[in-house]
Amino acid sequence: MPLNERVVLRAALIQADIQIGQPEANRRHMEDLLEQAVSAEPKPDLLVLPEMWNTGYALEQIQELADPDGRESREWLSAFAKRHGVTIVGGSIAEKKDGGIYNTMYVFNEQGDTTAQYSKIHLFRLMDEEKHLEAGDEIVSFALREGFQAGASICYDIRFPELARTQALNGVKVLIVPAEWPHPRLHHWRTLLMARAIENQMYVIACNRVGVSGSTEFFGHSLIIDPWGEIVAEGGEGEEIVTGELDLGLVDEVRGRIPVFEDRRPDIYRKP
Repeated sequence: MPLNERVVLRAALIQADIQIGQPEANRRHMEDLLEQAVSAEPKPDLLVLPEMWNTGYALEQIQELADPDGRESREWLSAFAKRHGVTIVGGSIAEKKDGGIYNTMYVFNEQGDTTAQYSKIHLFRLMDEEKHLEAGDEIVSFALREGFQAGASICYDIRFPELARTQALNGVKVLIVPAEWPHPRLHHWRTLLMARAIENQMYVIACNRVGVSGSTEFFGHSLIIDPWGEIVAEGGEGEEIVTGELDLGLVDEVRGRIPVFEDRRPDIYRKP
């Protein structure tokens, strides 16, 4: 790449409302919003959906509602990615597999191939996830562009800095976070995401839902944050498509300016 050439990745975050316990209605709505996103000029390279977009947190009925092996969700997202030549991080879905229900993200490249799947590692007790869902046990990354690795994380995962740091040490340059993060913890949401960006000198792309589910209100504020911790784009509290550009060279530039990874002392950290 020539020294002064700026290579960008255009991202669109589908900050949507979700109907609890209505997978078919949610799929139709997400498809409408994805069509709106790819109709924009310039067309985005990357589309990101929110967490559990197919069912919402209908955990009491999740055995009946979850998508078996994610098949239906995967098929139409794969077809959409291929038809429009875009990469899709399919938020996450309630997926029935291996005898349990998982909160799982699927990623599709421009050819519609599945390039990654990640099941949420940290289950959120305040919403009884651990009573209804199985936890994932694998840290996942995938290529967005050649030489540009992304890391998978879902909602509550961002409260565990060890996960993002492990991904950064493994070469990840952007962290992608689908979420259903509610009021009154907007300050936590913004602060934690900015911290993950700054401490790991990486981009963070976080897509949060909006709307009300039972007594819980979700505030949106989907974010794209650069490796300096500066906000590139932020949504409001209503349904919208949040767009922004990632400068693919900025991560290496920031890591070169402040050599955080070279200055780590893991030998000290391991001492009791």
